[in-house]
Amino acid sequence: MTAKFRIFATCDIGESIDLLRKRGYEVEVYPKPEAPPKSLIVEKVKSGVDGLITTLRDSIDAEIFEAGKGHLKVVAQIAVGFDNINRADANHYKIPFTHTADVLTEATAEFAFFLMGALARKLWTSEHLTRKNQWGYWHPFLPFLGDEVTGKTVAIIGTGRIGLAMIKKCSGFDMNILCYDPAYQNHEYVKAIQETMDLRHERGIQREKTWVKYVPFDEALAHADFVSVHVPLLREGESSTPTYHLFNEMNLRRMKPTAFLVNTSRGPVVEEAALAKALREKWIAGAALDVYEKEPLPADSPLRDPAIEDRCRLMPHFASAARITRLSTDPNKGMAGRCAQGLIDVLEGRYGGDVTKMPYVVNKEAFA
Repeated sequence: MTAKFRIFATCDIGESIDLLRKRGYEVEVYPKPEAPPKSLIVEKVKSGVDGLITTLRDSIDAEIFEAGKGHLKVVAQIAVGFDNINRADANHYKIPFTHTADVLTEATAEFAFFLMGALARKLWTSEHLTRKNQWGYWHPFLPFLGDEVTGKTVAIIGTGRIGLAMIKKCSGFDMNILCYDPAYQNHEYVKAIQETMDLRHERGIQREKTWVKYVPFDEALAHADFVSVHVPLLREGESSTPTYHLFNEMNLRRMKPTAFLVNTSRGPVVEEAALAKALREKWIAGAALDVYEKEPLPADSPLRDPAIEDRCRLMPHFASAARITRLSTDPNKGMAGRCAQGLIDVLEGRYGGDVTKMPYVVNKEAFA
């Protein structure tokens, strides 16, 4: 048994809650599936909790930190992203916050790949044809044809952990790969992928020789059959390479009319009104989104236009929603386990109490 810490969790994270309780923590979990109102979070924090478990749905800012002044010690986020947490406010109040990077890398990358294939092969359209009993014959090219993924060219926009995992998966489908990252280029990884591609070709595992390389953004858009987005959300003033509305009307027009866009990164990276226009006017062939400018997707979103529904796949922020990835109590495998471990590290003073050495803390600069 450890010291008794009080925790408020804005959602249930499964068995990891029980693990905290077994350590002597007093944990209260918001019982509903939707996000709690911010006023309730403020109330719980004011009551003296030591830690918060939060999601991307919760707005964590100065109001929360002020309410927790003198007793709130950590905010543990069950997500890799932390757009909902005001970093400057957290730093001002000297509250470390953690996230769950790495463990959702492969799940998110494979989901992006599945979306790419679903778009290309018209899975949604073909299933509807079958379910509506409109499939009356077999024909070589009627009522429609899809596109192969194998052998095509994909642009990976953002080569962080998930982007690199996507490159690995695309290379296994004998795809040519154009890489772009506004901040960092991992040439060693790309070199290793190229060497693997060359070996596969030499040994007869793949028929055609393929390639992978970094290129400028314009070139990636102009030549790709698929564009898969994996950049973080960075707004003007936050970075010299902002990504907010990176996919706007100008850049969507740079894509091929036969190309498909997949976004599993952050919603505001894509300007949704421009994308809906691009699909209506057929500047591009299709798009699949798992993230949105506003979540959940509003009823009046232009992406819901029936005129584009056959070319626009809409998913409910679902890319990491795999059993082990979301709920494993092992911090090396599951978001829930890593979220709990981040909380434990701070509250129990792991790593000699040095926040800058705690692997899941994001805002280490406030404690340097």
